[in-house]
Amino acid sequence: MVTSSGWPASMKSGRACIRLKSFYNFATSLSLSSDESMQTAGNFATELKFALNTEMAAAVREWARTELVPDPHAADAEGDGYRTTSLYFDTQDLDVFFRRDSNGRAKFRIRRYNDAPVLFVERKLKRAGLVTKRRTEIALDEVLRVLDADEDWSGRWFARRLSHRQLRPVCQIEYRRTARLGMSSTGPLRLTIDRHIVATSISTVAFASHSGVEILSGQEVLELKYRVHVPPLFKRLIEKFNLEPRAISKYRMGMAALGLTGDSDQQKQIVANA
Repeated sequence: MVTSSGWPASMKSGRACIRLKSFYNFATSLSLSSDESMQTAGNFATELKFALNTEMAAAVREWARTELVPDPHAADAEGDGYRTTSLYFDTQDLDVFFRRDSNGRAKFRIRRYNDAPVLFVERKLKRAGLVTKRRTEIALDEVLRVLDADEDWSGRWFARRLSHRQLRPVCQIEYRRTARLGMSSTGPLRLTIDRHIVATSISTVAFASHSGVEILSGQEVLELKYRVHVPPLFKRLIEKFNLEPRAISKYRMGMAALGLTGDSDQQKQIVANA
């Protein structure tokens, strides 16, 4: 049975508290082997993004707290939030930023939650509007191993891709995230709201502690992730608040705000359609 929140009643207790490494791992960890639509979707998700003013974001956050359960990673006072910090990589010519060739479809980053002693090396790949991630958990003190493509370790695949694509650390993006989870007939769904988004220029594989530049000042980013079709719950949300999706890339906006991408017409067009 599915509750009004879209979450199976059997998961409202213990299983909703399972420690989840990511939404994508979560999607495949559930006992849904009989769900043909989930199998067809594989580990891909569709992603919609919206820029909200702070008043609208507060209203959507309260709506989400009545309709969805908190992400088990949450560690803040509200019980559904955490800090996310990511190191992004690009080529000398910023091929990822400018979406040149295959670099336009993939982002490589190292992500940390709060002050955890573990990190995740990630590739986020987008094809035909569908998003998938490959990620591996590593220890904080292993982070410099991503610079050695020859060493045999769990993050070698990431190190090899950095080497092959000649990627280097260029930008850190940090923000506070509210995260809520649910279930639809086609699989898991996830709602996040990011605020206080700060970009910092970096040149080494290390998390920066100095202050950066705030992007999307006065706005917060709502993201809806789901499988196959927009779930009825998200349709109600979009209609209730009259939301209009738009392309948003925190990485590209951050790079532009830091003045690292030049001032060409192409750069302006990319940021406008980030």
